[in-house]
Amino acid sequence: QVQLVESGGGLVQAGGSLRLSCAASRSIFSIRTMGWYRQAPGKQRELVATITSDGSTNYGDSVKGRFTISRDNAKNTVYLQVNSLKPEDAGVYYCNAKVAFSVYWGQGTQVTVSS
Repeated sequence: QVQLVESGGGLVQAGGSLRLSCAASRSIFSIRTMGWYRQAPGKQRELVATITSDGSTNYGDSVKGRFTISRDNAKNTVYLQVNSLKPEDAGVYYCNAKVAFSVYWGQGTQVTVSS
């Protein structure tokens, strides 16, 4: 089991940047896949990015080239660097960890983008 706490969201102008953090309650060294998802009002939750324990990454088509996911196993933290933000990037960003056959979610952090 693992608890996830996101932080770093906020209000930013279009074109701006943020760094989101996801702090885990225990070591993430053995967690094969961690990721970020987002959900805008009235829309389904969608993949933003994932990263595996060997550093392989995967991104949603709409964020490729603008967002970067990384993990620091020593700090038990996963990061999401979000650049060149667009109004359509706004929503609640959730951290996710897949452990064995279970999936864990954080409470989310709000990202608001003003145009």
